[in-house]
Amino acid sequence: MAELRHYTSLRVGGPAKKFVDAHNEKEIVAAIEAAGDTPILIIGGGTNILVADNGFDGTVIRITNKSLEAEIDACSGATLSIGAGENWDDFVKSTVARGFAGLETLSGIPGTVGASPIQNIGAYGHEVSEFITRVRTYDRQKKEIKTFTNEECQFSYRNSYFKAHPGRYVVIEVQFQLRMGIESTPITYAELANKLEIGVGEKAPVVATRKAVLELRAAKGMLLNPSDRDSWSAGSFFTNPIIDAATAAKLPADAPRWPQADGRIKTSAAWLIENSGIKKGDAFGGARVSTKHVLALTNAANATAQDIASLAKSAQQHVQDAFGITLEPEVNLIGLDLH
Repeated sequence: MAELRHYTSLRVGGPAKKFVDAHNEKEIVAAIEAAGDTPILIIGGGTNILVADNGFDGTVIRITNKSLEAEIDACSGATLSIGAGENWDDFVKSTVARGFAGLETLSGIPGTVGASPIQNIGAYGHEVSEFITRVRTYDRQKKEIKTFTNEECQFSYRNSYFKAHPGRYVVIEVQFQLRMGIESTPITYAELANKLEIGVGEKAPVVATRKAVLELRAAKGMLLNPSDRDSWSAGSFFTNPIIDAATAAKLPADAPRWPQADGRIKTSAAWLIENSGIKKGDAFGGARVSTKHVLALTNAANATAQDIASLAKSAQQHVQDAFGITLEPEVNLIGLDLH
């Protein structure tokens, strides 16, 4: 049986009852149908999951299809259809190299193209939903191919229709619309603007923007490095909470506040953790809060999945006790929970 620790960025996880590599759409559908009604776990890069030490009692399907179709027009830009198994940052790098703009602020996010719409990945003021036009999936319930428009994906902060219906839809291909250009969209994130030495709202060269984002992510330990255990994480473990105005009003004056269209307030999970008493470098067993960023929980010393889950629970409890806010995991928990 395949040990899932060999297929996840956290390097933890027990055995899979069955493990299948699916290299194209035909193999993906065949593997799903062969599993029948038994549990399946779809993985790509394994960068956003925490798998229990006792593994997964079902079929794990690793999607590795890397198909590419492109329609390029000097006026309308590029329409790119990318296989779900393509490495996300390799794809972003290729778009920048080919003169396309839009995805540069999403550089360095670990994982695959297929995972991007499920989580509606985002960074530095932008989300992938801004650029997705269609998502081609396999519907396990109806046993047929189903293609979603952007609107049908029901994207919201770190959420989508696919995430709201776990296990039903398997992403096969994602279509993006990108513009051609050498300048980024306006930089709205102050940290990135400062790094680029421009004002918030100004534009920067796409190539320089990607370089700056990669440097910022590396400084936070958010770029996977096989030789640096402080980067052996699943990225940001928790999402930034979106809370009601009354709860936000009770936070200290220096707590970040980003007003949302519905009247609620988004605040920073990292700020809440750091101000609840959790510090960089705090450890539980072999798990450790990254020394670079409190949102990254790392496998510092042969951690078990339970070590990492216990460390996450500790951070969650500290924030709950200090601020009355429950942090929700961004990482997908397989065979584990934080309650």
